[in-house]
Amino acid sequence: MKSDKQKEGINAAAALNDKTNSLYSRMLLYAVTDRSWLNGRSLRQDVLSALQGGATMIQLREKELDFQSFLSEAKEIKAVCAQYKVPLIINDNIEIALACGADGVHLGQSDETARNARLKLGKDKIIGISVQTAEQAAAAQQEGADYLGVGAVFATSTKKDADFVSYEVLKSICSSVSIPVCAIGGINKQNIMQLAGSGIDGVALVSAIFVAQDIESECIELLKLSKRMVQA
Repeated sequence: MKSDKQKEGINAAAALNDKTNSLYSRMLLYAVTDRSWLNGRSLRQDVLSALQGGATMIQLREKELDFQSFLSEAKEIKAVCAQYKVPLIINDNIEIALACGADGVHLGQSDETARNARLKLGKDKIIGISVQTAEQAAAAQQEGADYLGVGAVFATSTKKDADFVSYEVLKSICSSVSIPVCAIGGINKQNIMQLAGSGIDGVALVSAIFVAQDIESECIELLKLSKRMVQA
């Protein structure tokens, strides 16, 4: 008979596997916000349109807002995501994630480690880490990351100083970890199929979604392409 401690360990492992498994499908169309493309629209409306088009996860990325403005916006976006049962991830701000009740955070290599983030957020929150090498990927997984974002896989206007990650490196990252991986950086309808066979579980998109005049229709089309690419 297993001891209570052994049972707790088994239950914890099962819960972790459930979270990881559910994240694979969340990678398919991961929408990352960018207010520079709003053109008079509200961020809430753009996110709602993305969700209506099938976005599988939303990342709220704000670099200029003060804390209170960011928090107010995060709560509003969280409410919209909750309606569609889609996770909201906060970029690079654990305090905002905690305050708004977000589902997790996404952190870069120069931000807090996954281990420190886990201590602050608890075991149930989602932690994503940006990586550019297989070594960084393995380290992030070891520290408790739930998924990885890899890029930039193509030239991108969103982050002009982003390091380029080749197809071969992307493939090596995917084969070096057992957690979900999404690619990011310059991905659009014209080049998404070039990522087929790399082992990624989906794509994170910024301008490919939010520059569109009809965001909902764009997401419907991008989701179909992403599914085809992952299954190829």
